This record gives sequence, structure tokens and C-alpha cells, in this order.
Amino acid sequence: MLTLKEAADYCGLSAKRFPIDCRVTPVAMPSGAKVYDMHDLDAFLDALKGGEASGDDAIIAKLG
Repeated sequence: MLTLKEAADYCGLSAKRFPIDCRVTPVAMPSGAKVYDMHDLDAFLDALKGGEASGDDAIIAKLG
């Protein structure tokens, strides 16, 4: 789980632009902190590339 700054850095965006450009919804933790799941960020980035985020079952199926 990443903070907004960490998630922005991970995606190559500034912390100011991140909430505008990245449509990943943060996860609300019991403490009230909002954090970003790296798997959600990866899926967002894969979609930008035109790829499809693969789940575990899809990866296993490709391996045979």
C-alpha cells in the first residue's frame, strides 16, 4: 500500500497531477489514511499501454 506521494512517484507523476490523471480509487484504512494498492496502480498503467491486466488464473493458463 502506497501513500499518495509514493503512488505518484510509482506512476511517474507529480503528487499534484496524480489525483487528476490517475483514476485509481484509494483504499480507506481504519486509521482514516487513504492509501493506494500497487496492484490497482499496475492495472491502471497496463490499461494506459493498451494491455490487459492479467489475473493469476490468466497467467497460469498462459503457462499451460
